[in-house]
Amino acid sequence: MTILAAHRQHSRRFEEFKYVYPVLSRRSHGISIGLNINPDKACNFDCIYCQVDRTTESAVKKFDLSVAEQELREMLEMVRSGEIAQHPPFNSVPRELIRLNDIALSGDAEPTTLPNFSETIQTIARIKPPDAKIVLITDAGGLDRADVKRGLEIMDANNGEVWAKLDAGTEDYFKLINRTKIPFVRILKNISEAAKARRIVIQSLFLKIRGVGPSEAEITAFCQRLREIGNIKLVQVYTVARKAMTIVDGVPAWQFVTALSNAEVDAITERVRVEAGVNAESFYGQ
Repeated sequence: MTILAAHRQHSRRFEEFKYVYPVLSRRSHGISIGLNINPDKACNFDCIYCQVDRTTESAVKKFDLSVAEQELREMLEMVRSGEIAQHPPFNSVPRELIRLNDIALSGDAEPTTLPNFSETIQTIARIKPPDAKIVLITDAGGLDRADVKRGLEIMDANNGEVWAKLDAGTEDYFKLINRTKIPFVRILKNISEAAKARRIVIQSLFLKIRGVGPSEAEITAFCQRLREIGNIKLVQVYTVARKAMTIVDGVPAWQFVTALSNAEVDAITERVRVEAGVNAESFYGQ
């Protein structure tokens, strides 16, 4: 198995675990332990590139923090002891990648919708290794919730990092790609407010719809939004690498949603560096 193939295997279950799963993450440059706190798949976004299959029901409907904590403890021990290297796909990748980089709140929907968000963050902070990061992968729709803000403060004190999604520079393109009732202006405000208290990472996925990628004007607007947000540690520019499972107007998105070429990803990354004046990194779909 190639390293890229291993990167594409982001199973939401590891053996018999309900909530915790290990990922060989391209963007983490090592092992990321994922915590699926939205097993019911109910999300506040309906992104055109979403890889979560919502045509089938999940066997697990509710997040149980006590079960998740036990699974996380077991997974941390598997990584610490090296046992994880005995399991596919980790048994086929270089040993230097078998290291824990972070514990990420991600999964099948938006983590900030979790009612006991801050309690979950506190639990992770209590049991994780000191050098492992806590990463919140978020669409930013719930960053203005009071309990989420409390959770972010706990993250700040425990090597935490916010990875906020921003796939557009304009309202129209935002609606086309992310398909949510949350106004674009609220997303921008939430990201900006979060960035006032801490340096953040921006995750930006660009793609082609029926062969057409984002326009030059859209990328110009996107870079302007980045300048307005400020205090950005890194922009991760990437494209689709796995099949989109969402349905658009009755048609599976994978039939018309395709990846940008490596050169197209790099061109956007370079524009981010030059026009927004922030560090940026490319991640490819091919």
